[in-house]
Amino acid sequence: MPAEAVYNRIAVLRAERGISRKKLADALDIHYQTVGYLERGEYNPSLFLSLRIAEYFKVPVEVVFSLEPFPLLGSEAAK
Repeated sequence: MPAEAVYNRIAVLRAERGISRKKLADALDIHYQTVGYLERGEYNPSLFLSLRIAEYFKVPVEVVFSLEPFPLLGSEAAK
């Protein structure tokens, strides 16, 4: 794992809510491609942006971001 890897569930949260990258980007006042970079782990958001993303989805920041990979949905570790 890279020293500064940050894992996230942005794509899962968007899919659950039927929100496009463009709609999320517009709500956060960022470029829609930035959402893709975030989802793929190619860009680590600032603390401010992380908190805004969590607020947008109305969940604690720990639900969106982690320093450890999230267990795959349906796996024993996720239960």
